[in-house]
Amino acid sequence: MKKILIIALCCLSTGLHAQTKTLKVISYNIWNGFDFRKDVERKNNVIDWFVDQKPDVVALQELCGYTKESLLEDAQKWGHNYAIILKDKCHSVGLTSVNPIVLKERVTENLWHGMLHCETFGIDFFVVHLSPKDRDFRTKESKIILSKIASINNNYFMVLGDFNSQSPFDGDTDLDYPDALKNKRASDLKNKDYTNLLDNEFDYSVMASFIANPLIDVTQRFVKSEDRFTFPAKAKIEAYKSYAELEKDRRRIDFIMVSRELAKKCRNSLVYNEEEAALLSDHYPVMAVFELNDQ
Repeated sequence: MKKILIIALCCLSTGLHAQTKTLKVISYNIWNGFDFRKDVERKNNVIDWFVDQKPDVVALQELCGYTKESLLEDAQKWGHNYAIILKDKCHSVGLTSVNPIVLKERVTENLWHGMLHCETFGIDFFVVHLSPKDRDFRTKESKIILSKIASINNNYFMVLGDFNSQSPFDGDTDLDYPDALKNKRASDLKNKDYTNLLDNEFDYSVMASFIANPLIDVTQRFVKSEDRFTFPAKAKIEAYKSYAELEKDRRRIDFIMVSRELAKKCRNSLVYNEEEAALLSDHYPVMAVFELNDQ
């Protein structure tokens, strides 16, 4: 009788284990689609990096020069047989996955680069790339994106990508990089049509609107504030006088924001902002891992 009970418990334990799926998600701005896919070396290095990381889902921004066919071709090299792109135009976004992807909506109207809404692994993914030039435009974009989220019937969803916005969670850290604010002020003075700052200071209201939804900033839960920077990467060194100047401009503008129910499943998150990804793009990739029950 004791042996039968032990066997039964072992089988139950095995069954429970089989019901759990570890889901690894990476969001990455790949900088003008590897120079419109002409920078083959950098493209191949990113593909190799994805192969090493073994993500289940990848959200990409700045798919310049890409079509749905060329995105799938690259995705298959890192083990993803499914891929969807927003548009065959510059600065598109896209999603790739090891599982089938259901396209829910492509949205380009009233959005700077657009938003891609897909479902895979039972999760609604909203891949975004907000305006790099104007905080008022980003505010309008956030309202559109949040309205799309409000219309779905799924407790598991996430908004991820390049928000070109800073989080109130990073406000104290931003004080350690005054050159970043100085550079933005100089940029705003040169541009008569757009303004990135709010009253000449960093604008945290866009990310605050997502946080208030509420969406959970999973990276904030797992990564110390000083280690969260996603931009600029060392690959952008030519835009600065020195590496020291580049370091002074650090900030976090790339996020993985998830629903409350999905946040409960998050087991880890990090920004790959060390040497391994320093020359792959002008942004650093962001990752989150979830434990999901089979549905």
